[in-house]
Amino acid sequence: MKLTKLVLVLSAAAGLAGCEVGEGIGAYGPDKSIDRGIDSGNLSDMHAGIWVDPNGCDHWIIDDGVEGYLSSRLDKYGKPVCSGVAPPTIATGDFKQGSTSIIGDPL
Repeated sequence: MKLTKLVLVLSAAAGLAGCEVGEGIGAYGPDKSIDRGIDSGNLSDMHAGIWVDPNGCDHWIIDDGVEGYLSSRLDKYGKPVCSGVAPPTIATGDFKQGSTSIIGDPL
């Protein structure tokens, strides 16, 4: 019985050791709008392109040379946008210059 309690306590301590508390960490986890990579850019300053998935729906894509980012493109009601801007599995736009591009509308 003592061994079982010891194992449970050590498991709980190990599980809690992975919890982070610090700058950029909120109640819902780390702030994912900030690029924490080598170049430390801010995603809102990067230029996104559009990648079309096999179903024909759009996804925002940014590649800053070190890291890549992908997010579904949604309308104001939260539904996927399937614009037909490119054939399925093709990316379009100047997304490869992520942190060095001119800020503006990607379309």
